[in-house]
Amino acid sequence: MDKEGSFKWVFIILIATLLIAFLWNQLPIIKDSVHAVLNPTAGALINWNLNIGMTLIVLIITIIMTLFQKYATDQKTLKELKDEQKILQEEMKKFKDHPEKLLELQKKQLEFIPKTMQLTMRPIIYTGIPIVLFFRWFNDYFVELGNPKIFVYFSWLWFYLLASIIFSMVLRKLFKVH
Repeated sequence: MDKEGSFKWVFIILIATLLIAFLWNQLPIIKDSVHAVLNPTAGALINWNLNIGMTLIVLIITIIMTLFQKYATDQKTLKELKDEQKILQEEMKKFKDHPEKLLELQKKQLEFIPKTMQLTMRPIIYTGIPIVLFFRWFNDYFVELGNPKIFVYFSWLWFYLLASIIFSMVLRKLFKVH
């Protein structure tokens, strides 16, 4: 597989992740295997200290996902596409009073969407299934713990989403991911 990505593989992985999510309780081998790996590792961190442990887990997952995003995509092409989009947006500002020219530029801008999506979806091929497995495990693990609040207020899901957004913004700048 090249770094340009393939929608075929993304769809295959999406179907596989949906199957895993739906069969989690019906096929004990999936659930039991994931628990056997994550309970003594990620579970030990959460049991040690809920706030710090969950923060470290989210940071580690976000680092791995950011590295996949950087090295599984064609960063040079993505940067070129973003630069072209910036130039197009500047032109659009100049022609905001000329609807016919603006429409032409907007059509050009729409041409970037499939190319950009194809390039940026590639990391899902590598991270889709592990993320679903982690999310299913998180849900089981936190239900077992009585759904404790992280940093007094957040459920595991909200904490994961907010922390991963924050970590991702920092890591993308740090690793120069486009």
